[in-house]
Amino acid sequence: MSGNNRPTEMLQALDMISPENPARISFGPFCLMPSARLLTRNGVPVDIGGRSFDLLVALVEQPGRVLSKRELLNRVWSDVVVDDGSLRFHMVGLRKILGDGENGKRYIATQVGVGYAFVAPVSVAASLSETAAPETQSIASDATLTSRRLPPRPSRLVGRSDDIVWLSDRIVHTQHFTIVGPAGVGKTTLAVEMAYAALDAFGGNAAFVDLSLLEDPALVESAIATSLGIPVQVEDPMMVVLRHIREERLLLVIDNCEHVIDAISSIVERISAGAPSVHILATSREPLRTSREHVHWLGPLAYPSDADATGLDELLAYPAIELFIERARAGGSALVVDMEAAGLIADICRRLDGMALAIELAAVRVASHGLQATARLLDERFSLGWMGRRTAGPRHQTLQAALDWSYELLSKSEKMTLERLSVFIGPFDIEAAISVIADETLDATLVATALDELTNKSLVSPNHSSNTGSYRLLEMTRAYAREKLKKQEPNLVREIHRRHAAFYLHLLEKWDQPIGEVVAKGTGRLGNIRGALEWSFGDQGDREIAVPLAAEAAEAFLHLSLLVECRTWCARAIKDLGERFQATQTEIELQAALGLALMFTRGNSEAAEAALRRALTLAIELEDGCSQLRILGRLHIFHERIGDFATAKSWAEMAVEVAAVINEPEAIAVAASLAGISLHLAGRQIDARQEFEKALRNSLPSDRARTIHYGFDHRNRSRIGLARTLWLLGYPNQAKAHADEAVTQALRLDHAPTYCIALIWALSVYSWRGDLRHAAATLEAFAKCSEINAFGPYMAATPGLREALAITSGQSTEGFGSIEESLARVHAARYELMTTSLEMVLAEGLATNGRPVEALEVLDNAIQRCNGNGELLAMPELLRLKAFVLGRTAPVDIHACEVLLRQSIDIGAEQGARAWELRATIDLAELLGASGRAGEGASLLAALRYQIAEGADTADMLSADSTLKRLGYTG
Repeated sequence: MSGNNRPTEMLQALDMISPENPARISFGPFCLMPSARLLTRNGVPVDIGGRSFDLLVALVEQPGRVLSKRELLNRVWSDVVVDDGSLRFHMVGLRKILGDGENGKRYIATQVGVGYAFVAPVSVAASLSETAAPETQSIASDATLTSRRLPPRPSRLVGRSDDIVWLSDRIVHTQHFTIVGPAGVGKTTLAVEMAYAALDAFGGNAAFVDLSLLEDPALVESAIATSLGIPVQVEDPMMVVLRHIREERLLLVIDNCEHVIDAISSIVERISAGAPSVHILATSREPLRTSREHVHWLGPLAYPSDADATGLDELLAYPAIELFIERARAGGSALVVDMEAAGLIADICRRLDGMALAIELAAVRVASHGLQATARLLDERFSLGWMGRRTAGPRHQTLQAALDWSYELLSKSEKMTLERLSVFIGPFDIEAAISVIADETLDATLVATALDELTNKSLVSPNHSSNTGSYRLLEMTRAYAREKLKKQEPNLVREIHRRHAAFYLHLLEKWDQPIGEVVAKGTGRLGNIRGALEWSFGDQGDREIAVPLAAEAAEAFLHLSLLVECRTWCARAIKDLGERFQATQTEIELQAALGLALMFTRGNSEAAEAALRRALTLAIELEDGCSQLRILGRLHIFHERIGDFATAKSWAEMAVEVAAVINEPEAIAVAASLAGISLHLAGRQIDARQEFEKALRNSLPSDRARTIHYGFDHRNRSRIGLARTLWLLGYPNQAKAHADEAVTQALRLDHAPTYCIALIWALSVYSWRGDLRHAAATLEAFAKCSEINAFGPYMAATPGLREALAITSGQSTEGFGSIEESLARVHAARYELMTTSLEMVLAEGLATNGRPVEALEVLDNAIQRCNGNGELLAMPELLRLKAFVLGRTAPVDIHACEVLLRQSIDIGAEQGARAWELRATIDLAELLGASGRAGEGASLLAALRYQIAEGADTADMLSADSTLKRLGYTG
């Protein structure tokens, strides 16, 4: 989260849009300039009619807000009288011009019966002359995302002006406020309104967390991270969240806290302590009771206590009556309010205790039943002892009664539909409802009709947060309906849950595109997938559904960086495999996902390796080449991470064989990438270059979905591997170009592991070149990325890398504590890939500071380890450094130094590592010069130096030229 001021700038710019104040609004490939009455696509003017242009301007001015048909007609056809048909005609034409709906692109959403909303992200420039650099464009996108973190603003808030005035200043100056009140009183509506009212004070930086979709308190932290757009892959998601927001000025709205109050109270305490500039506005039925909490008790809407003693105008001024009349008329009632009607409405509002939700439920019935019948039915509910439930609070009695009464007005099919809909957690569409609800007693037609009626009666709500035609139950309505369902025949209840789980299993199985992308689009399926998994693995569940459901859901969890959830469900499914799923494709998916999730959440453990090996064994037995290749990639990086390079090389070789059988470009690219990395680490740079270039030729452009599928981005690793290889081969300029490109592509990919890999390998390229300023900037980006994502091994290495860069820059101290500490932590994490590079810098620093004996011990251990594990990449440099250290011992053994340097040169030449060869030759020339053999040294160095055609300004080339000059070389 960056660019905190940008949301405010965007909102201000939106305010400035008018015919008198030119502005440019960008969305997708389009650029809209209202004052110039110009719309362009990719810079080319678009032919668009005047009315369609005005419609587009009206919609884009208020992105995300549903504009009613009447608003649009008054805005666009202010000079003539037209009907809805003209609006629909021009809207169809406008959508065609924009290509709305093509290739999944959405610009305009329809709210049936209400109006239209512009739903695509927009960025705004305050004037036509304003141009944005790429960095600014990225920030603008972030700002657009931030502006969408809040639900749509309430069109009008009835009866809450005093609450708004009271809360306005306090929210800005108080770190934690909780709006407390009974269900249905309007806490969420008020919280959303307050968030919009406070946006300017928080620089437009606000986020909304809806906890109503969660039933498991353990998922609250992940829900907060998801709402903030922060991917998490660790056991403690709040640690990652706090690293992102600890310096942010942010308003965080957390809605529906009561059912997870213990978990959310602890989390709020952590946020308050760790991110003092973050202000929290929570809603709950009871206080959170945190140390810094301020509570605003939200009471019912005001209503008259004695209607007979009040005049008509005074009655109509009460908020409860105002809300009732507004909702009744919105529901289609031609309500005429005279003194008698106002008295009846006042009586209804009084009996409903001024509760907003209960009033709305009653008001919408007026259109179908009339005011008199509505009041009479309410009286009948009282006569049945509605007020007699003294075990609950009075307000809860009122809301429960309203729901009871509303339920009793339903037909049998509507009641059955409402009860069965309670199995859905969050949004659902008509297909899901029919699939889960319909049976021999309630056919599909009845379900569709009942769903429509329940929507009209406000018991089912259209989901306005997306344009997918989905619905959802309000939280309290769902809880009420769920209790009703529990009272039905147990076999029926179990069958409803079974069909719900089976539907989402089928949904996951049938999608052509990666299911992670489908879930990530915000359709709300994740809540239902979680609910289906909970039931399927429960006491009354169905393991025949549970196990394959966990396997299918694993990719969705991986896509959303919910690795802990992925690990949990995969482990549970593997435990309950049974004979049917053992040694099947289902087990392959479970084991492969479990191994990857374990590797990132619990380190390079034996359990992770065991899961991956089991998955590979099954893939081989089932002759599933694509799964073999995917799992081989995960095993390769696992053994590379633990420093077992010989085993990693064997996985790469197997991948090449599998890819040859598959014989498709992507498979060849993946295998070539693995082979290139192994060859690079083994010191075979010429062969490594060939494999990396083959990988890049055959691979598709980097894509996040494919990255998640494999666990990391093969194309990006190929490019950054090629960069290092090119430097070693003696092409430092080409190396830098590829390193720059790899870092840029990884940043665009928005996949933190891939970005960190690109940064740390690019860091070596920049350091080798002697570009220490660029190296320092890259290291800081790496440190930030690893810290905010809680990548433990990378965090362990960072202090050592900082000190290593200081040593390279000639700023070292004698302590070297950071390198030694990093080495200890890297060993503990079983992340040995960075060990050798850290040890080489440590040895150089020790020798430079008069500690050659310790330096030799470090180098000898490194040489022995690299010979044993196959990490021969660094062998020429290790031998050169050993000669360097021996040169600082007394007495100096010149012969031993010369032998080591010549060995280094020979191995470098054998590997094709001309860069290592050059470094060792410079040292040998210096040694020979000091021994009276300057001519020999100069000839050796010149012969190599002038074979390298680029990089004259790099550190090693400048050192070579300087040495030749000192040795008197004239060429």
